[in-house]
Amino acid sequence: MEAMSNTVKGWMENPVKFARSHGVTLSSSPDVANLDEQIHILIVEGFLLYNDPQLLDVYDKCYYITIPYEECKKRRSNRQYTVPDPPGLFDGHVWPMYLKHRREMEDSSLSIEYLDGLKSKEDIYNHVYEDIQNNLLNRL
Repeated sequence: MEAMSNTVKGWMENPVKFARSHGVTLSSSPDVANLDEQIHILIVEGFLLYNDPQLLDVYDKCYYITIPYEECKKRRSNRQYTVPDPPGLFDGHVWPMYLKHRREMEDSSLSIEYLDGLKSKEDIYNHVYEDIQNNLLNRL
């Protein structure tokens, strides 16, 4: 988590320099010739991100996809792992740890938008994409 925190903060200091130093090609907008004047977006993904105190102050928008116990257990049991889960792992560890970390996240000071994980990936993507676009338009 410390390495990821340092990476995120390095990007925040200078997104253009960071991208170039990591071999990322930046596309330029026809409206803004100078890359430093463009809007740069970093998406950070992970289920424990909102529990790390090193990162709590860097987020502009927070989304959290939720699914009920039954669906989560079904999806986990349908995954093909190289080493399969031992019996009882989901109920004895995975789900209780999810609940623990979710409570910690909910107790943080972050404003988190909860998304329904039962919706299609396309619906979730479209909702987040539209929300980010609206957020950017409202800043101009």
